Amino acid sequence: MASSEIEIVSDSNDQKPSNGNPNEVQIIDVYSAAAYGDFDKLRKFVENDGVSLSQPDGNGYYPLQWAALNNFADIVQYIIERGGEVNATDNTGQTAIHWAAVRGSVAAAEVLLQNGARVEAADVNGYRAVHVAAQYGQTAFLNYIIAKYHADFDVPDNDGRSPLHWAAYKGFADTIRLLLFRDAFQGRQDKEGCTPLHWAALRGHVEACSVLAHAGSKDELMVKDKAGKTPVELAFDKGHRNIGLFLSSARQVLSKHWRDRICSGHGGKVGYAPVLFSLVVINVILFISCVLFGPNLTKITAIVGLWGWTGVSLAVGSLIMLTHCSSKDPGYIKTGAGSHSDTEDPLLNIDLNNNSIANGNWSQLCPTCKIIRPVRSKHCAICKRCVEQFDHHCPWISNCVGKRNKRDFVIFLCMGTSTALVGGVVALQRIWTSVPALPTEETWIHHVIFSYPGFTAFLVMDAAIFIATASLLLVQVTQIARNITTNEVANASRYGYLRGPDGRFRNPYNHGCWKNSSDFIIHGYTDDDEIAWPPLQQVAR
Repeated sequence: MASSEIEIVSDSNDQKPSNGNPNEVQIIDVYSAAAYGDFDKLRKFVENDGVSLSQPDGNGYYPLQWAALNNFADIVQYIIERGGEVNATDNTGQTAIHWAAVRGSVAAAEVLLQNGARVEAADVNGYRAVHVAAQYGQTAFLNYIIAKYHADFDVPDNDGRSPLHWAAYKGFADTIRLLLFRDAFQGRQDKEGCTPLHWAALRGHVEACSVLAHAGSKDELMVKDKAGKTPVELAFDKGHRNIGLFLSSARQVLSKHWRDRICSGHGGKVGYAPVLFSLVVINVILFISCVLFGPNLTKITAIVGLWGWTGVSLAVGSLIMLTHCSSKDPGYIKTGAGSHSDTEDPLLNIDLNNNSIANGNWSQLCPTCKIIRPVRSKHCAICKRCVEQFDHHCPWISNCVGKRNKRDFVIFLCMGTSTALVGGVVALQRIWTSVPALPTEETWIHHVIFSYPGFTAFLVMDAAIFIATASLLLVQVTQIARNITTNEVANASRYGYLRGPDGRFRNPYNHGCWKNSSDFIIHGYTDDDEIAWPPLQQVAR
């Protein structure tokens, strides 16, 4: 099992409040002054009383470590100037940079590193600052020391565990995204033969498993630890059935099946667009031959013929829209667009105070496409591309539904629903006026089924198409009125921008039914830069 991560005590020397006031901390030495950021008393101890800042307390901890832990950059600078050793180690070999990593103290770390702190310093367990940051989910801090000080983000500790192992073990999905974005090796095995995916599956971290599985290959899903267990088997053994089923499904998707060859759409994506196209064509043929001109049916009237050919025309239009939706770019986000040079780190200049990524929305990082994608975008594991305003991947059109083809998809659903409705009504009218009433309803239905098999086949297929398209259309219309995507509805709890200040669900893009609908009809999408309630809340997931 994984070794215990770095442990830091919460305060210095267990200070107790003075005068019985719970809000007042008794500062009695340089350690407590550094821990609680009392600069005036720290200076008094040093300059008036001559106390040394280079000696540890009774537990072996240095004032510099306490100041670094709580991100008091000015005190860190003062301690260094007054003789504090920037690379001093406590009893476990931890330095101040280790302590800064625990709480993600970027300002304090900057002072330490500017004054010669070793970013690769390792403690007795082989933990470096990158390991500690991963253990505590300090993604912004981890990115900072990697981007600016080139910390080795893939280095193993004494047990062979990299920061990616620790992030997976603790379930910090955002930290996993950052490390994968930077090409951390996902297949590394520790001393027990476990990969990061093994640890995520063992601990039951659903999102961590999802990120690792989508960014990896079938090889990572098939790796066995020293006990002979794959991540899938380990998940089932530990009672995490949902994770086991998900990983099993991911393994099947990454495998080559017969349907990959016969059911591929635009760009080679797996789907059933050819199957749906064929079904619609077959149904049109049945409609013409068995409904409009069926044997033993009464001669069609002008009005019935008009509606019949209207249905055929709608079916042709549906086929055209199906082909269009299947082949159209759904809103793929360009990769390697030239916004950064080969030597420039795209995450180097992130504003740690204001940037949405640094404020908790690290889901904007795509570890597969290696881009910082816009909010509301998502990487499609089937298309293997990031799609702007991703709604869902529809296997029936062999394509994603996103910003650039969602309106076309809705038009396709409207035409498909109308086609099925018109065809069904015409068919029922034809059979009702052509077959005389029989003694009982059951006998009449039995007579229609066995006397008109082609007609019956059309009605069954038509009913299935109508139910499917009408249901999808209803869902899409409802979501358009709310300006929310299928992906956001299904994963609302994962996206910080869908929560208000009180932590409850709140969609910042919902401008009301009328504006949402009109913008979609006119433009085909909505403007993500316009939010209904400022400021956009970025709550860390």
